[in-house]
Amino acid sequence: MKTLLLVDGSSYLYRAFHAMPDLRNKANEPTGAIQGVLNMLRRLHKDYPADYSACIFDAKGKTFRDDIYPEYKANRAAMPDDLRPQIAPLHEAIRAMGWPLIVEDGVEADDVIGALAKQAEREGVRVIISTGDKDISQLVNEHVTVVNTMRDAFRKTDEVLDVAGVENKFGIPPSLMIDYLVLIGDTSDNVPGVEKVGPKTAVKWLKQYGSLDNIVAHADEITGVVGENLRKALSWLPTARELITIRCDVGIQENLADLAPQPQDRAKLAELFDRFDFKTWRRELDLPAAPANMPTATPAPASTHASGDLFAAAAVHSRHYETILTEQDLSKWLDKISQAELVCFDTETTSLDPMTAKLVGMSFATIAGEAAYLPLKHDYPGAPDQLPFEATLARIKPLLENAAIKKVGQNLKYDKHVLANLNIELNGITHDTLLQSYVLESHRSHGMDDLAMRHLGVQTITYAEIAGKGAKSVGFSQVALEQASEYAAEDADITLQLHESLYPQIKPDAKLDFIYSQIEMPSMEILFAIERNGVLIDSNMLNKQSNEIGLKLMELERQAYELAGQPFNLGSPKQLQEILFDKLGIKSTKKTPSGAPSTDEDVLQELALDHPLPKVLLEYRGLAKLKSTYTDKLPKMINAQTGRVHTSYNQAVAITGRLASSDPNLQNIPVRSTEGRRIREAFIAPAGSVIVSADYSQIELRIMAHLSQDEGMLQAFANNEDIHRATAAEIFGVEREAVSNEQRRYAKVINFGLIYGMSAFGLAQNLNIERSAAATYIERYFARYPGVRQYMQNTREIAKQNGYVETYFGRRLWVPEINSPNGMRRAGAERAAINAPMQGTAADLIKLAMIAVQNWLVSGKLATKLIMQVHDELVLEVPENELALIKEKLPELMQNVAKLDVPLLAEVGVGSNWEAAH
Repeated sequence: MKTLLLVDGSSYLYRAFHAMPDLRNKANEPTGAIQGVLNMLRRLHKDYPADYSACIFDAKGKTFRDDIYPEYKANRAAMPDDLRPQIAPLHEAIRAMGWPLIVEDGVEADDVIGALAKQAEREGVRVIISTGDKDISQLVNEHVTVVNTMRDAFRKTDEVLDVAGVENKFGIPPSLMIDYLVLIGDTSDNVPGVEKVGPKTAVKWLKQYGSLDNIVAHADEITGVVGENLRKALSWLPTARELITIRCDVGIQENLADLAPQPQDRAKLAELFDRFDFKTWRRELDLPAAPANMPTATPAPASTHASGDLFAAAAVHSRHYETILTEQDLSKWLDKISQAELVCFDTETTSLDPMTAKLVGMSFATIAGEAAYLPLKHDYPGAPDQLPFEATLARIKPLLENAAIKKVGQNLKYDKHVLANLNIELNGITHDTLLQSYVLESHRSHGMDDLAMRHLGVQTITYAEIAGKGAKSVGFSQVALEQASEYAAEDADITLQLHESLYPQIKPDAKLDFIYSQIEMPSMEILFAIERNGVLIDSNMLNKQSNEIGLKLMELERQAYELAGQPFNLGSPKQLQEILFDKLGIKSTKKTPSGAPSTDEDVLQELALDHPLPKVLLEYRGLAKLKSTYTDKLPKMINAQTGRVHTSYNQAVAITGRLASSDPNLQNIPVRSTEGRRIREAFIAPAGSVIVSADYSQIELRIMAHLSQDEGMLQAFANNEDIHRATAAEIFGVEREAVSNEQRRYAKVINFGLIYGMSAFGLAQNLNIERSAAATYIERYFARYPGVRQYMQNTREIAKQNGYVETYFGRRLWVPEINSPNGMRRAGAERAAINAPMQGTAADLIKLAMIAVQNWLVSGKLATKLIMQVHDELVLEVPENELALIKEKLPELMQNVAKLDVPLLAEVGVGSNWEAAH
């Protein structure tokens, strides 16, 4: 029997638009919906071969349903601005792929599908309809099947609705679907049903009475509120039926013969794929032509979980995975590894904490599609025999430590720690897909599962699938070897394929290649050393501070009770609302999304200007956070083996290129409060050593001077003037010697505020002055520094055109909301675009400084250790006999990592602890 495949293009268009990330081409045109729909069409013929096919879209304008019911679809929002320009090129691409495309004026896509389905039935042709719209289930019968290929991002198979499938899903046969839909209504099309009648009630009635007509006939028998609602709706139900019923008798131009496969227009496809940066598909066009209307990629086996993905089918789909359980297998793979141009390497462990994780196994891949898992410590009952742990590691250690054997992985810094725990030094790290993704798309997610979907069109096996979730999850050593082997081998294989997809996008671009190869990859090695070094903590001092803070919290709690006139829970927003806004009658300045008066920090700070209780609450919150996050927690995080705290530095988090510290976060210790500064006093040097802190002075203002080329700023820094005093003199019109401390403070807020895109309103709030005065200061600032204003305007335009801005070194800093129709989001993106080049360049500079310092320490065989990197600061632990050399060399190294048009200045402090070194 021949088959007709009908695709509900309108159904998938919106679903693809919302399911896909905000993909854009080099011209900053949105491409996500195009890519999603095209990929779905590419795979449909693989999974559902057909003799005839068509992709059907709704036409613009009204249909007969609008005449029947003017409110039909009235609740639908206007088409998103980023979707509208994708429709015409999508239609072009569908036709160029060889798909017949149907848009019938005055007829909805559902009705065209119904008419074609009935036509096919009459001619004895089997029909498959691909849609996500439940309404089309009414067409299902023994000849017509519905498949939903975009049902769930994590499904293993498509949802197939034949006669039994419809009954299993909805509880009624397809012949009753119209009755069912009339009863429950269709909110997406704004077709009311019977009020308060949902699927369960509709199914119950249909099973009891057999049809909607019989339900209507027995309406008087149905009791309760739903019975009353049914009787109220009786006059509406015939209209609802007419709106919901798919018209299979509409006149359409197309016949089955028109829907035979068409040859691809490869020239048009090449033009479109080039325009929208569909690089993998574009490369496929250079291969020999496939049969008409057939995809060029090889179908993926079920184990890839790729059926139904929304992304480019770029992966190598033939797989050969092995489990290494014998000495012979191990020898074979060791030979492969030693001879490979590039080896992908991954570890499976007992923990995400790199300093304590124990090795369970490791996986390797040398060519795409082939990989092996070497299990070593699976210890569940009945686990098969595995190669001996120590002896096997001894055999593989020389290859892992051989720098000539080039290695690639996903977040290899973690794997390097795991091996270091076993006294194995992982050398030869040449590439890292986590960092490749970060360099290309800093604003996106960089997990391997997400990357595989985004760049290869493969839905990988997730850890939760093999190990479970939550309380029922097991450690990797307890995962059955068959599942563990497929999961681990896939990790290595897919990571190698990701490298083959990502790195060619970096290598040809000199700026991106510099960021990747000269900043991010070397930084990874340095961060490994810093994390390994750790920092010494005085736990006794922290315990003492914790007790002192506890006493202060009790006193603040007592003060809050007194001011409120009653005890209450200071951590309860609801009780705070009742005390502040109900009992004390303070006027609320902001509401939560649910409409309740807000008690967030911004609100309390504003209220604290006029009321004592919010001021006490703010102090309480700040101290409580210090206690729970640092003074209580840090002593518990001291590694038992090293006696130190070891943070993790995450390279691929901040869009600007800055590092993020976690477990513990050492970058957010507050320094404005006395208690916060005292926490730094607990970061100490061992006997015979000191702490040295080196940071860049006013680095972002210096970068602004260089990027804006403003003559006034350049001159001030060239003359080594106090930039805040110079700005104050310009704004307030006084001699520099006459600038008061208050004027300098204002100028400092303005200098830093404006490079963060601060508005007159924000400046007024910050300085507690009138908005008009703040606006005057800003105008004077720009009048004295016109280059800064021009730079800001130019940066906004570049961001809007490209979707990103760049640092001095060429790092791309993406601002996805820069063209948002939402004014607040767009304004936020503009502020981010102005500041990002400063923050990003500062991040690049400190990384280059970190690399230069560490390389010098290693080459000079010094005992000094880098122990922290915090924003624009490097912190070192220095033996006293090396201190003079470090103080001399450190500023020189940091100041010479780049040559800007203003001098870089690095300042060095020394002390017995971190705070004293400032």
